[in-house]
Order: sequence, then C-alpha cells, then structure tokens
Amino acid sequence: MSDDDQRDQTPADPAAQAPAAPAAAAGPEPEPIRFFETTWVNHDGGYALRRVAVGAGSLITAIAAAVLLRLSYEGLEIGNVGPFLSISVVVLFAIASAIAFVKTWDSFSRRPAPSSDEAALKGLKAIGFIGSLIAYFLRCFFEAPGEKLRRAEYERATAEFARRRSARTGNPAARRPKRKK
Repeated sequence: MSDDDQRDQTPADPAAQAPAAPAAAAGPEPEPIRFFETTWVNHDGGYALRRVAVGAGSLITAIAAAVLLRLSYEGLEIGNVGPFLSISVVVLFAIASAIAFVKTWDSFSRRPAPSSDEAALKGLKAIGFIGSLIAYFLRCFFEAPGEKLRRAEYERATAEFARRRSARTGNPAARRPKRKK
C-alpha cells in the first residue's frame, strides 16, 4: 500500500469536522471600519500602522489625482477651448472638492439622516474626490476615520447590554406567581 492510500484511509480529525457551537451572547459586536476592521476597539492588530498606511495612501492618491487634473487642464489649454470653459472646470472641481471634504469630514462624526440629501450629492462627491481623500488623510492624524462615532455607538450599546443583563435574575419561568391581595 502506498503512502497516498494510507492517508486516504486515515480518519479525519473529529474536532475539525464538528461545527463550532454558537457563542453565547457576549454583548454587542463592534462595527468594522474600512481598512481597520475592528482593530480600532483596542488599538491592536497593527492599528497604528494601518492609520499611517491609510493616511499615506490617501495623500498619495490625492496628489496623483491632482496631477491628473492638472494634465487634463493642460489638455484644455492645448485644445484652446477658451477661458470661460477653462475657468469653469477649475471652479467646478474646487467647489466639488470643498463640498466633498465637508461632507466626508461630517460623516466621520455623525450618521446622515435617512431622508438627507446624501444620495443626491454622490455625483458631486465623486467629482470632488480629492476633497474626500484629503479629509481621510487629515482624519488619520487623530484616529481611524469614523472611529469616534463608532466608539460612542459601541460604548452606548455595551452599556445598554450590561444594564439589560444586570436586570435579569434567574430563570423567569421558575418564578413564583405573584400573590393576589
């Protein structure tokens, strides 16, 4: 019998085949943040390195995008489209970038209302993506983008869970019925 035949006949590890038992409710789970997953909770798992990488990546991408926009502007100049269109393009990208920066910066500290105009501004934020990239870069100096908001929500949910769990005493089915007066 060859070694391959023997490996095929050996029983598999039963622990590896058994499905994992569902964990007991240990409380609310933290919401993952893009590029950071849940390392923001305890600032572990390469959190500092991730902040540096996200900040550097967003800055490098913003610089590359600015160079690309500069080349596009020079293409307009070479095409001799006129001063009105050239100035309009610059103003459009400046305004769109400013709006995208403000909206992105605000999204780090509060969630948008369900009926807000965020969906209507997606196109404008896409045009002004350099503003969003700069907001990410600047926010990485302080924390993971959106960490403050998610930490407040997570701590509130954890406190609520602890309050609900501490109010429970024993099995409710085993309680005696209340006496009538």
